[in-house]
Amino acid sequence: MSSMRAASSCTNGQTGCHFLSLANLFDRVIQHSARMHGISNDLHSEFELYFLPSKNQIGRVSRNCHTSTILTPNGKENAQRIAREELTEVILKLLVAWREPLWHFHQNMAQHHEFNNFSSNKSLEMSDMVHELRRGVQKVVEKMQMLGVISSSLGNLASPEALLASDRAEWRLMNDYDLLYCFRRDSNKIQNYLKILKCRIVPEHRC
Repeated sequence: MSSMRAASSCTNGQTGCHFLSLANLFDRVIQHSARMHGISNDLHSEFELYFLPSKNQIGRVSRNCHTSTILTPNGKENAQRIAREELTEVILKLLVAWREPLWHFHQNMAQHHEFNNFSSNKSLEMSDMVHELRRGVQKVVEKMQMLGVISSSLGNLASPEALLASDRAEWRLMNDYDLLYCFRRDSNKIQNYLKILKCRIVPEHRC
């Protein structure tokens, strides 16, 4: 997370601060999203080990994700076809939608004594990483707008209140395993969409 904070602090014009290129900003948010997805994978496996030892139980999971109302491009080719602004908006919507659910997931995990402290701390780290990644993506958005890469009409997305994807709170009806499964899926989408967006905007950087 320190690298994400460095990226955000170095785009405000402070004396002696290095201005990051758009490619550098993309690299930072992509690396951050990869770490976030890796943690979600680890926690998903640990959750199965502690709470769902029976594969029959796992097979009965409904997996009805609260973010299913957010229209996301299916597959790489479809993601490459939609407008840059639309793909950027999808990324931000997903990040905003997970802010509150992950915090409550961490609180639930902290109450389970069977779930060791290390794993519980991972759930808190995921919650923090979503917040930091959203801030990092917003910096990418600002840089793209400054360079004229995307429309300035995305300016209102800087405020999480502008994207109340989780306001209906369908996630409250999900059990913890469903929620964790859905976050692992969505964090993978976010990582892939960021990579695709970078390749479309700065293709010279070995995509």
